[in-house]
Amino acid sequence: MKEIFVLMQEENDGGFSVSVPSLPGCFSQGETFEEAMCNISEAVNLYLGKNPLPKSKREFVVPLKLKVC
Repeated sequence: MKEIFVLMQEENDGGFSVSVPSLPGCFSQGETFEEAMCNISEAVNLYLGKNPLPKSKREFVVPLKLKVC
């Protein structure tokens, strides 16, 4: 089993959108966090069924504090 990073974003009007940065065009959404995770899992499986798995690359999650100018 391979682990990949997903980007989860809470929407202003409710629900969640989710994407997979390492799989271009692989997006989904859900009304709840759990539904969004289930939906992106399905989207990833469909994506990988039609496309080869991209060559592994190092990915990082880095917090960034922004200064307000």
